[in-house]
Amino acid sequence: MAKVRSQNTKPELAVRRYLHARGLRFRLHRRDLPGKPDMVFPSRRVAVFVHGCFWHQHPGCRRAKLPQTRADFWREKLEANVRRDAAALAALEILGWTALVVWECEIEGDALEELYQRIQGSSIHK
Repeated sequence: MAKVRSQNTKPELAVRRYLHARGLRFRLHRRDLPGKPDMVFPSRRVAVFVHGCFWHQHPGCRRAKLPQTRADFWREKLEANVRRDAAALAALEILGWTALVVWECEIEGDALEELYQRIQGSSIHK
């Protein structure tokens, strides 16, 4: 598992390239926010997480299938990831941030345009 990246993954880079090409500017991996979001739009108070379907157990996704070997280990590990994600999203909401999640399997479809529209539509807090 040492080769598994937590930052600058291929799906994350694809989302960053898309949003940057559309003119949006952002900060990366803000450690002072819960969950250390992949992208942050501070003026809009929007945090974006790019989740891998397997590691974050995307509900209903074929990529979120548990391995057959060491099933108990993987179940415990992946359920802890899901709990941690939920806690981070709730903490961001309490702080007044809008948290958006983009799943790895959605990157090929229209999800990036929808993400762009949601970020654009977010109110600016001053």
